[in-house]
Amino acid sequence: MDFDDTPDEASFREEARAWLVANAPAKGSPEDFSTGFLERTMEPAEFIRRSKQWQSFLVDEGWAGITWPKAHGGRGGTSMQSVIWGQEAGQFGVTVNAFAVGIGMAGPTILRHGTDAQKERFLRPMLRGDEVWCQLFSEPDAGSDLANISTRAVRDGDEFVVSGQKVWTSGAADSDWGILLARTDPDQPKHKGITYFLVDMKTPGFDIRPLRQMTGADHFSEVFLDEVRIPAGNVLGDVNAGWGCAITTLSNERGLIAGANRSSDAMALIELARKRGRSDDPVLRQALVDCWMRQQIQRYHGFRLQTALSKGVPPGPETSVMKLFAAEYLRRLGDASLAMLGPEGALLDEDAPGGTDWQARFLYAPAIRIAGGSNEVQRNIMAERVLGLPHEPRGDRDVPFRQLGRSGS
Repeated sequence: MDFDDTPDEASFREEARAWLVANAPAKGSPEDFSTGFLERTMEPAEFIRRSKQWQSFLVDEGWAGITWPKAHGGRGGTSMQSVIWGQEAGQFGVTVNAFAVGIGMAGPTILRHGTDAQKERFLRPMLRGDEVWCQLFSEPDAGSDLANISTRAVRDGDEFVVSGQKVWTSGAADSDWGILLARTDPDQPKHKGITYFLVDMKTPGFDIRPLRQMTGADHFSEVFLDEVRIPAGNVLGDVNAGWGCAITTLSNERGLIAGANRSSDAMALIELARKRGRSDDPVLRQALVDCWMRQQIQRYHGFRLQTALSKGVPPGPETSVMKLFAAEYLRRLGDASLAMLGPEGALLDEDAPGGTDWQARFLYAPAIRIAGGSNEVQRNIMAERVLGLPHEPRGDRDVPFRQLGRSGS
């Protein structure tokens, strides 16, 4: 593991830091919008507005899409430079979370599997933040077992007609486009016969119903599709071969979630405990130190991934390790924050004495254990691909989906 930048990496880091100092708002300043996505420190519309303004500025200044080709608006840089940029930008009052599905997940998938026409049409507006994307993957009977999707897409001339239901779709109501998985051939086994679509969310037939979370926000939605027509030219990859595209998307999603703890700093909670005179409580001290150690371990996981990227090695199962570890760290950090706040931790109103940042993080933490593949799915990946243990028995792998029924059992 290499903890140090190479001379070229150090030079890039210095350049990125200098630009951010000159152009990005500081943490805690009135212009800081870095916590608007999770901690609800501003209205969603205002958060989206500031995010789009910042993203457009990044494109104009050459700091967006670090690894994307210049032909599509990117910088044409390396994966290591992208990591460095993320580390430096994370120290300022900015975020690109509003575009996580588009730039972080759909974009890399289109770059890898898309046609030239699709890249030309979608990548630049996505990178500028002009078009916001959502992910239409999960269904009521297809969460951790994503290949169990039953949303149907039937070919009708130059279009596919799609009907079904999706759930836990982040930002669906605010999105312009979506990445959609639908079953196009139920006579094939469930991991086959799936097609990956790029769909305009303004197409007739969409019914988006927000889901109110215990945080008070309605970030997620359930989405019903009633004969939504998608042009055949919006198929990504080949018909019935969408699972390979989905794996590309999911791999990028896990990496994004694994880095989510960067905005949840254990040291900030320790400092708050000191200010409130709680740092001498032995039980609380033990919980806070445990959180601090876990965040440091996660940093070292990041260094391992950073070292691989620096050597040109693409990420593999280590993203599952990082995602699983991040989920457990955020759970413990949330528990420790509520223990430190005491009765105040029950307040989630604007008039709470110390604000509601830590309460919102506590309430949001359980979602991280499910999003991007549950903890159990990540453990299976690690067991099979890292430890070499026998694969999970899958009696339905070669059975036509039609024979499985809706539940897949």
